[in-house]
Amino acid sequence: MRGAWSVAEVRAAEEALMARLPEGALMQRAAAGLATHCINALDRVYGANVVLLIGAGNNGGDALYAGARLAGRGAAVTALLLNPERAHHGGLGALRRAGGRVTEPDPDLLQDADLVLDGIVGIGGRGGLRPDAAALAEAARDSTATLVAVDIPSGVDADTGATGGDYFDADLTVTFGCFKPGLLVGAGVSAAGAVELVDIGLSLPPARTTVLDDADVAALLPHPGPTDDKYTRGVLGVVAGSPSYGGAPVLTVGAALRTGAGMVRYAGRATEAVRARWPEAVVNDGGPTRAGRVQAWVVGPGLGTDADAEKDLRDVLANNVPSIVDADGITLLAKHRDLIRDDLVITPHDREFERIAGQVGPDRLGAARRAAAELGLTVLLKGNATIVAAPDGRAYVNQTGTPWLATAGTGDVLSGCIGALLAAGLPPPEAAAVGAYLHGKAGQLAKHPLLAHDVLDALPAAIGGHDC
Repeated sequence: MRGAWSVAEVRAAEEALMARLPEGALMQRAAAGLATHCINALDRVYGANVVLLIGAGNNGGDALYAGARLAGRGAAVTALLLNPERAHHGGLGALRRAGGRVTEPDPDLLQDADLVLDGIVGIGGRGGLRPDAAALAEAARDSTATLVAVDIPSGVDADTGATGGDYFDADLTVTFGCFKPGLLVGAGVSAAGAVELVDIGLSLPPARTTVLDDADVAALLPHPGPTDDKYTRGVLGVVAGSPSYGGAPVLTVGAALRTGAGMVRYAGRATEAVRARWPEAVVNDGGPTRAGRVQAWVVGPGLGTDADAEKDLRDVLANNVPSIVDADGITLLAKHRDLIRDDLVITPHDREFERIAGQVGPDRLGAARRAAAELGLTVLLKGNATIVAAPDGRAYVNQTGTPWLATAGTGDVLSGCIGALLAAGLPPPEAAAVGAYLHGKAGQLAKHPLLAHDVLDALPAAIGGHDC
């Protein structure tokens, strides 16, 4: 499991460490790791043309010291100073002593570069790049060089991943001490490219933002034991679909079955479609009040928003078991907030989020956390990096998936997947995080361009890769 820490937390940890180290030692640690990753990114170091984009402060200092190390290995290193008066003096001296060159910003100097190192703005930067820096970032983008960002791409907010204008578009970001949220969410995900972490010895508090990996998912996934039966493995109730929308419940029920639910009870209004496709499901025509006992519910996909749909939502949430409210269910829940409980998961895209929690805005992680705290439930905010936020402030950022998942019906598959995990006993935040991970992995395994049922069919393979 990887954590991500805010700028304020990183600053505090750096200050505490610097108080115990000789002056400049922390920057040298960072520069050594940065130089190593730059060397790995180059076909050859001796004779390579390396251009450093240097702003004010420590970020530029890291780049200058790394540039000095590259110059010492025979690279031709040129530093373009955007703010000569505030450039890091120690780093400038080291670069000059190693044979590096220092000059004024000139975009033409980037045309023949083999590697461009972005040391313009550090993790404290806010908003887009200024015009002179933006011109260099654009020239770097137009070159054939490998583009490496120092700690975080300049122009990307380290806490939110937002870009307020122009930014450095990196192939590789070498970050120091820990991951920052801006590398995991928002525009920062694509701006950062591949991300490499350099351990500089920071002592950090427990992470409030985490990223699950394969081992985490394997540890969290429920696995049937020798004494389990279909009831102990988890019974999921599904209320989805309507006479006009028979596809949503077919996908939701199928995903729950494929994710390992012991039993799925379908109690919606598209019974014939579900019965025809999934003989494994228990289908009844009496609605949620007559479905029988379940350990969790999924309600909302394809449900509609009429009086019958509202009654279904109320009947489902009258049961005190964990539940996922998705799609039309979110629209109804926004109008009937008296139904909200702390064991609910909502799974909105941006427009659905707006209906129940206001604008998402550029800070997606902050918006998900705010909504979870204000509503008192678990929020799964869909996006290029799906975010799961718990009411207590914890958040998971999902890094599996593919843009091909942006197609009709895949959200219904996600709801069924999470529902099965809820029914098996995972707490709402963890069920949502693991479900998002498996859903994204299934999307990666499915043939592209994919349809929603391709994701559903790939779920066993996604789960099988984490089976202990």
